[in-house]
Amino acid sequence: MKNLSGKTAAITGAASGMGRDTAILLAREGCNVAIADVDAKGLGETAALIRSEGVNVSTHILDVSDKEAVYNFADDVVRQHGEVNIVINNAGVGLTAMIDSMEYSDLDWIMNINFWGVVYGTKAFLPYIIKSGEGRIVNVSSAFGLMGLPSQSAYCASKFAVRGVTESLQQELELIAGDIKAICVHPGGIKTNIVKNSRLDKIEGLTPDKEKAAAKFDRIARTTSAEAAALIVRAIKKDTRRLLIGSDARMIDRVQRIFPAYYQTVMLNKNRAFKEMRNKNKMKK
Repeated sequence: MKNLSGKTAAITGAASGMGRDTAILLAREGCNVAIADVDAKGLGETAALIRSEGVNVSTHILDVSDKEAVYNFADDVVRQHGEVNIVINNAGVGLTAMIDSMEYSDLDWIMNINFWGVVYGTKAFLPYIIKSGEGRIVNVSSAFGLMGLPSQSAYCASKFAVRGVTESLQQELELIAGDIKAICVHPGGIKTNIVKNSRLDKIEGLTPDKEKAAAKFDRIARTTSAEAAALIVRAIKKDTRRLLIGSDARMIDRVQRIFPAYYQTVMLNKNRAFKEMRNKNKMKK
């Protein structure tokens, strides 16, 4: 899809961060955009930024964990824009919790948004994108969709699942859909609101409160959302299937491929303080 002018893209999680910046860059390419999010205020701000680009923009309040709402979103996009060529399933949240103390309700919450939201978005838009004759389905996984880490089992599970669905879809599309491609995106640390929109268990004195966690994440995140958005738009135009965003994502990918089992030992050694705190607190009980 070298020429995006006149095409239509639907983007979830577009009220801020990577979703917002991707929508803006697509609009600068002449692409009409349908932006969706649960955050009405942020969505309105994104729309205001896009309208100056002179393209058609529609806003949709959307909870991606609601299957019926996602299908209605797809129908509304086509009704308002005539067709849809690109869907970017970007909306996502985080959960920090150990498996032994994790609440099932929290696991359901993150899977419903991170995994089912992507599945709903893919299936709802796929018939319309196929009908358009040329299109891209962009599913946002994570660097943590490549490697498991302690306290991130639920988040990793959701992002590994997105990776599995998307890599299978890529092959299916080769068989049935001509110039329709799927892209799996694996961002590393991106300066977004994901920590603020996440749930954090208090893990034996190691997990800071959400404000401190968000501030720490902003310090260590290596890539801006604008930089990530530029790479996503380029991937859409260049028929990229797998996009690693950030040096941290590339490092995680490399370590996992070179040491597919041993990396767990390496990561545990790096988290020795975490391990020692766990053992110390177990002895107190």
